[in-house]
Amino acid sequence: MEVEEKMPLIGDKFPKLEVQTSEGKMKLPDAFKGKWFILFSHPGDFTPVCTTEFYAFQKRYPEFKKLNTELIGLSVDQVFSHIKWEEWINENLDLKIEFPIIADTGPVANTLGLIHPNKGTNTVRAVFIIDPKGVIRAILYYPQELGRNMDEFLRMIKGFQTAEKHGVAIPANWPNNELIKDEVIIPPAADTKTAEKRKKEYDCYDWWFCHKKT
Repeated sequence: MEVEEKMPLIGDKFPKLEVQTSEGKMKLPDAFKGKWFILFSHPGDFTPVCTTEFYAFQKRYPEFKKLNTELIGLSVDQVFSHIKWEEWINENLDLKIEFPIIADTGPVANTLGLIHPNKGTNTVRAVFIIDPKGVIRAILYYPQELGRNMDEFLRMIKGFQTAEKHGVAIPANWPNNELIKDEVIIPPAADTKTAEKRKKEYDCYDWWFCHKKT
């Protein structure tokens, strides 16, 4: 009986893939074992919005590296196109792209669900955030006409790492939340005894909504 392949979901292990990149062949997620990494697809090389995105990713690359996070791009362009585009960015925008770009002929895009037929045959602007254990922690999709906000991805990595370190949840717009500013949320109590103690232990709106500084 043939097993139907499904797109990977949040909480799944990132599928094992061998990819051709601008820096040679790589095996994912093994190439980034022990690190977080962000795989992001773009519609095409030598296009204005994608150029602004790569410029923005590279400008923040040192910040990602401080968070033990690597970047890897992807499109269905051939590898020589990636290399030439990197050269163009370096020569014309004075910025060297230091992370690899996958040259995909279709298998990777199909496995990860990066081509949405109603938006054309190019890859959409997808983002996969993968943790050091190779588990997918977030998936985001953007249409071709809308460039991404790289500061949000930095915020997400910081949020994931803070949540894991302190066993907490992260509020909206953290660290500039409208209610609790840069504080984090305590997981809800699982029993009545803990619920009764919560307001004495933390700042709370109610026993199910308590927060603290990290």
